[in-house]
Amino acid sequence: MRAIVIFMNNIYHQTLRIPCYDTDAAQLLKPVSFMNYAQEMANCHASILGFGYDDMIRTRTAWVLSRMHIKFLRHPKWRETVNLRTWHKGPEGLFYLRDFRMTDEQDKTDLAVATTSWLVVNMDTRRLTRDALLDEDSICREHALDTPCDKVRIPSQCAAEPASVHKVSYSDVDLNGHANNAMYVQWAMDAVSSDVTREKPLKELKINFNHEVMPDESVSLFRASAGDTYYIEGKIPDGEGRYKSSFCVELAF
Repeated sequence: MRAIVIFMNNIYHQTLRIPCYDTDAAQLLKPVSFMNYAQEMANCHASILGFGYDDMIRTRTAWVLSRMHIKFLRHPKWRETVNLRTWHKGPEGLFYLRDFRMTDEQDKTDLAVATTSWLVVNMDTRRLTRDALLDEDSICREHALDTPCDKVRIPSQCAAEPASVHKVSYSDVDLNGHANNAMYVQWAMDAVSSDVTREKPLKELKINFNHEVMPDESVSLFRASAGDTYYIEGKIPDGEGRYKSSFCVELAF
């Protein structure tokens, strides 16, 4: 994956060429691949601004992705050159907001737009903190999507059914020692019928990350649908004979 990096006006910009391993059978960019690009872009930009992983770890704090909303206007294809931009919008309530925009090679057409909501967590206490090393001058007020991602739940009128069980293993785990956020989207896409994912590219994704999942834990996936919209919720045991939500995602095809 070739990358040309530009940074100006508080917006971090990379030009990328889509590799084969980030595409599906239709040679279109996978949603999980977009999420991987976004996570790496966010980390690179935050590091430039002085509040990246290495900066936060000094105060025993870390960024935790809580919510994400992506609209795919057109999925880029294998070998296509695209532009991906990100910028942070500062705090809003408990969250810190960061947006993304992917455009075509000519930088004229939007391919995907996204907004994310992040929390800052103390790594020792696992509690929320406001100790983010933000500089007000680094904020950009542009909106890729006008409103932050809201709460995602399976609608009460939709009957959820067991879809599969996934045991978290080596390929799921990231440098923080738990399942990477992008893998939740991969599990969710795998839980939808291949007849759907093969014939209908994903148009929109909303996801809430509710609880981390550790290596060797088993995630029970539940699926519900309403027309071309699917809801996937991952649940893990809470240690008291019940289940708690690890994530919930809404997928519109």
